[in-house]
Amino acid sequence: MIVLGLTGSIGMGKSTTAAMFRDAGAPVWDADATVHRLYAPGGAAVAPVEAAFPGVVKDGGVDRPALSARLRAEPEGFRRLEAIVHPLVQADRHAFLTQAEAAEEPVVVLDIPLLFETGAADLVDAVVVVTAPDYVQRRRVLARPDMDEAKFAALLERQTPDAHKVARADFVIDTSFGLDHARHAVDEVLDTVGAPGWTPRRRGALHGKGEALQ
Repeated sequence: MIVLGLTGSIGMGKSTTAAMFRDAGAPVWDADATVHRLYAPGGAAVAPVEAAFPGVVKDGGVDRPALSARLRAEPEGFRRLEAIVHPLVQADRHAFLTQAEAAEEPVVVLDIPLLFETGAADLVDAVVVVTAPDYVQRRRVLARPDMDEAKFAALLERQTPDAHKVARADFVIDTSFGLDHARHAVDEVLDTVGAPGWTPRRRGALHGKGEALQ
């Protein structure tokens, strides 16, 4: 089973591209969606997060704006949060891969926004980076509700620069050329990795412990 790591900075079109991989038949594991489930009412992260950050749970689930505000006030809290969330995210990813292997899926996609930042790029068979020119990224991001220049800048500071991601990618998909172009690029990636003789990058133990995927 080929494991692709999909990543891209905010506003580059990663979520849309992930949906294209899914539409093309490749199961996709979404790290962000996993965290949302963990934070939702009844989610496994709710109780331990409330214990670590009292007052951030509302209506049975983690209130993300409240948690973000707490972390801005207590930057050291990121480590406490990661110690809670990372093992739960890894367990969910492990279950996804196990199910995919049992189903004999030829290719799966791990959609991980911080693929490089967490070292997860070293654990997959190939990395797909979704990109777009700076001006396109800025226009897309600043069009989002409740987004401004300061928030945009803060988000970029936490992410590996786009040029560095592109330089380390096995495949690059530029979403600035439109949806049809992106779909064609997705099909090309799947055709390439599915071809006889294609050689993946060195991959670690995806089912092992210790990787900090998020």
